[in-house]
Amino acid sequence: MTVQAQDGVLGLFSGCVASGGIQASGRLAWQAISAAPETFGPHFQLCYGDDGPVGVPVPPDALHTTSRRRAGLAALAMRRRFGLVLVWHMDMLKLLPLLQLHGARVVLILQGIEAWRRRPWPERALLKRVDMFVSISDYTWQRFVDANPEYVTAPHRTVPLGIGTPFEGQAPHPNPTPAALMVGRLARGENYKGHREMLEAWPLVVRQLPTAQLWIAGEGDLRQDLELLAAERGLQRVVRFLGFVSDEQKNDLIHQARCMAVPSRGEGFGLVYLEAMRLGRPCLVSTVDAGREVVDPPRHGLAVDPDDTASLAQAICRMLTNSVEWQAWSQQSRQRYEHYFSAQHYQQRLVAALNSVDSRMAHAS
Repeated sequence: MTVQAQDGVLGLFSGCVASGGIQASGRLAWQAISAAPETFGPHFQLCYGDDGPVGVPVPPDALHTTSRRRAGLAALAMRRRFGLVLVWHMDMLKLLPLLQLHGARVVLILQGIEAWRRRPWPERALLKRVDMFVSISDYTWQRFVDANPEYVTAPHRTVPLGIGTPFEGQAPHPNPTPAALMVGRLARGENYKGHREMLEAWPLVVRQLPTAQLWIAGEGDLRQDLELLAAERGLQRVVRFLGFVSDEQKNDLIHQARCMAVPSRGEGFGLVYLEAMRLGRPCLVSTVDAGREVVDPPRHGLAVDPDDTASLAQAICRMLTNSVEWQAWSQQSRQRYEHYFSAQHYQQRLVAALNSVDSRMAHAS
């Protein structure tokens, strides 16, 4: 039994026009829903977040606001009947009490770190209204049920993300200078991406590979601290802080780099790994988060404990060395992306999950 077309879908999104991974995957999801009116029927987005338009037009079937009050008033005023409410981020659950659900199924997407802690009581009460949970990785689901054990048997489905289309032609050769690339916000609130650990390991890397460079792309209030750490370690010549980069610049950096290295402690998925694998670049991930699910080491890269500086340095050196091993990683990582992680793969997985909502609920009852 699928969602009844005449009922339609309401999407509650934490912004629908920004360039972040949550917003980008949300746009792909909504494109899939919009492309299947015979399955999902009428659809409407209510987008609330701090982001304003950044070159991405607001869809005609959406209301985007940065005002919490306006989002709440829009929810209260909504009279249309929906068969399915898709909550794209846990923070959007607060709008549920303002909606007239009329028996609609509620699906909550668990994106990552926001779902890994015990929420305050009012939010825990709202979780009881969720009919099915969809996590972007098995790791995210496990962290969620560790914090909320009462949901360990709740209806759930893991739907890994996807991006873009396969790259046409041969993967470009990397820059002759062996370089590892890190991409991500340099925010103190996200000081788990592995930047400090990479900087601590880099003196060991250059002992073995004197020309090796670390390229750090991203901006935020953590950048000054990281630049100071690099200077204290005498790494000014081999570590480049690139600041904010556009998508085009990011792709060019991936082309030039020999690997993507983000040994994070807190990735709920890690879209940057897909961006690298799409272009035939292997990835270095950590052993403690969802990066392993995406990269599947050692076939497509390596996983290492970010606290083990010596092992981290050794793994980096392997990934920066032009070898038979690197050539295999490059080919296999690109194949993994093409066979499993394109935007189309992701959309197909999500549509299948949404179509299973009622059948899973019937089975659970």
